Formats: sequence, C-alpha cells, structure tokens
Amino acid sequence: MSTRVLEIRKGVLNKNDLLAAGLRGRFQAAGVTVFNLVSSPGAGKTALLERTLRTLIEEGRRAAALVGDLETDNDARRLAASGAPVRQIMTHGCCHLEANMISTHLEGWDLAAFDVLFIENVGNLVCPAGYDLGEDSRIVLLSVTEGEDKPLKYPGMFNSSDVAVLTKMDLAAACEFDLDAAVRNLHAVRPAMRIFETSAKTGLGMRQWIDFLLQPRERRS
Repeated sequence: MSTRVLEIRKGVLNKNDLLAAGLRGRFQAAGVTVFNLVSSPGAGKTALLERTLRTLIEEGRRAAALVGDLETDNDARRLAASGAPVRQIMTHGCCHLEANMISTHLEGWDLAAFDVLFIENVGNLVCPAGYDLGEDSRIVLLSVTEGEDKPLKYPGMFNSSDVAVLTKMDLAAACEFDLDAAVRNLHAVRPAMRIFETSAKTGLGMRQWIDFLLQPRERRS
C-alpha cells in the first residue's frame, strides 16, 4: 500500500473519530446507551436484535435501532414489527457504517426519548473494526455455524469488541461446534472478554443478555 493511500485512509479515520466523539457526547447528554452490533453476514444479528427489541418493548423499555445494509429495507421492516422505532441505512456498496451516516439518520429523533439504541452494522468482519460510531459498547456476534476459529482469522474485529455473543446455540450439536475451543480462541484474542451463549429461536441465554444491556454503564465494563 502506497504512502499516499495510507495518508488518505488516516485522514478518513481521523475525520470519522472526530464525528464519533461528537455523537458520543450527544448520546451521553441524552442518557441513551448505544450498542454497535457487528458480525459476518448470516451470523444472526437481525434475529437476535428482533427478539431483543420485542422483549425490551414488552418490558416497557424505550428501545430503537438503526440498521445498516448494502441495499433493501427488509431488516428494518422486520425489526419495526417489534414496535420499536427503526431506521434503515442503505450504504449502496459501502462495507461498513460510518459516523456521518449515523448522524444523518438520527435527524428528527429525540435521543432523550430512548433508553437503548442499537446500531446493526453491515455484515463484515473486517471494515467495521476501524470505524467508531460513538457507541458505548461494540458487540461482536459469532454463530456456531461459522466455526470456532473466526476470532483467530479476524483478530482485529474481535479484539476491538467489548463483548462476544455466540448465536444459534440450538444448532451447536448438529454443527459439532466446540464451545471450549471457541471460548479459548476468543480469550486468546481478547483476554477476559465477556461471552454470552444465545439462541434467538429457543430463547437460550436471552435473559442474561438483556439484563446485561440494561446494566448501568460502569457495571458493563
């Protein structure tokens, strides 16, 4: 990679970091907790978020979501059925969300009206790792269908995430998923990383996951 390309990339990331810092200030002033969900395509982000939003709304929590995808508003329409405010961000080929996209799609929303805001990032384990969105926590999902070695193959994403959620645990036996190996690999990349085992289909681990989301910021760290 040429020096010129590196300079351009550094400039882009610096601009994004400044915008993200501004977003973080807005979120904190409004009292809304923000989670950035990242994963590879098909890891189950939308299914996990769909059940999460439905539960939060049923329990009287004020939750909302921004959903990133290259094209279509399919996921946003699916998530809106929970009763939560949802907006789709179509990136039109861009493989990640950026802070300016978040800022633009927040227009008209009263952030103080939300307790929790989820950002469902574009399915990609490379590009989103470098882009701060002003979130409180970055949550990386790992599906049992992907294999135990994903953290070792994509260390940048797993190391930059605060929490890991193992998804589709109802399929673990059928996939011969080695849970112990997955945990070892996660901790090899991010020591002491908190891990949740979940199934959006059966509800396994969902209570623990939602209780974590609702904890005060200082107790989640």
